[in-house]
Amino acid sequence: TGGIYLCKSIDGGVTWGTPTEVINTNYDGTKWPIDRPWMVIDRSNSATQGYIYVATFNLNRTNAPYNPYLSVSNDGGNTFTTRYIDTVGWLAGGINPLPMCFPAVSSSGIFYGTYPSFALSQSFYLQNFLASSNNGGIDMEHRTITTFSSPSNLSDYPLAKKGSVLLCNPVDANHLAYVFLSAVTGDLDVYLVESLDAGSSWGTPIRLNDDPVANDRMQDLIWGDFDNDGDLIVTWRDRRNGTDSTFKTETEIWAAYRNKDSITFAPNFQITNQTVIYDSVLENAGNDFMCVKLQEDTLNATWGDTRNGKLNIWFQRMTTSGEILSTNQISSETISPIIIYPNPVYSTITVQGEKIERIELFDNSGKQVLSKNYTNELNQVDLNMEMLSVGSYFMKITTEKGKYSEKIIKEK
Repeated sequence: TGGIYLCKSIDGGVTWGTPTEVINTNYDGTKWPIDRPWMVIDRSNSATQGYIYVATFNLNRTNAPYNPYLSVSNDGGNTFTTRYIDTVGWLAGGINPLPMCFPAVSSSGIFYGTYPSFALSQSFYLQNFLASSNNGGIDMEHRTITTFSSPSNLSDYPLAKKGSVLLCNPVDANHLAYVFLSAVTGDLDVYLVESLDAGSSWGTPIRLNDDPVANDRMQDLIWGDFDNDGDLIVTWRDRRNGTDSTFKTETEIWAAYRNKDSITFAPNFQITNQTVIYDSVLENAGNDFMCVKLQEDTLNATWGDTRNGKLNIWFQRMTTSGEILSTNQISSETISPIIIYPNPVYSTITVQGEKIERIELFDNSGKQVLSKNYTNELNQVDLNMEMLSVGSYFMKITTEKGKYSEKIIKEK
């Protein structure tokens, strides 16, 4: 049970109203369409002004075909209706279980959403589609943005954060920018492709990271933003100064900026002030992120990194030429020596830690449902969870250095 909920404040966050259900876990059988919710609000002067759009996709990775969903409210978030974003001929398909949609709304009130497709009935290659609606999500039109030349173009980078970004220029309703990752030159690079006719046609993709082409260094974790007069910023996690070609190497945060009056981007500049060594905590869900907002030529960036053996969250203001105005460390948390994955778990869960001595599992009532001792100073334990009922559990791990606990979700 469960779902996605919207909670609204009309006094700047001082007080909050009663949560409203956006979409229920059981909306589409056992597909559980509640993963990665993204919300955008129509701020145009059109007939759909104030509409709230929430895009999600399936949490169940074993119940193909997979779909992106769109939940829409036309009454200020009091009620929502939901539909598929994909459709016949424009299906997300049954191969890629992660059809995340990135939504955006233009200044003329057009809803746009991009999502990946890998359906052999449509193409032998991975594609990215654009869905659009001029009537609040009732009707959808679909177009192709990109078609990758090889189905393995992205699959060779299992740990990279590969989400794409769709941006609408606030001063030109016909101008859309789509930022994505591609390994067409041999390693993951950041690319931009633009449309000047509201998505009907798209130009040639350009590579934004200006380190040497095919230098065996991958990039990921992209984000971007237009400011109010049409300047564009794109940011990403960069490995040009790392020591190898993998995800598990040193990183920095870099950016590319284009002034509204220019047709080309200025040289890349570095946002972070140091190179950060890799930590395995970044392999777990939710532990690395990037966001940027551009306001009156000032870049406002926030990101997470693992410097000093901690998981840090930073907020930094700087000029578009790379001059730092202020830096604040919002949070810092010591990285746990225990890694548990996958979580949620369907069958087998892996526990990694130094010299594991004991693992216990308890259900929500506090009843112990599993207890195992280990005398061989193991650093990795694989546990079969298939016999457990669907639900929440708490795992306690005892190692030579201490005791740790983690909430575990068991799914079908």
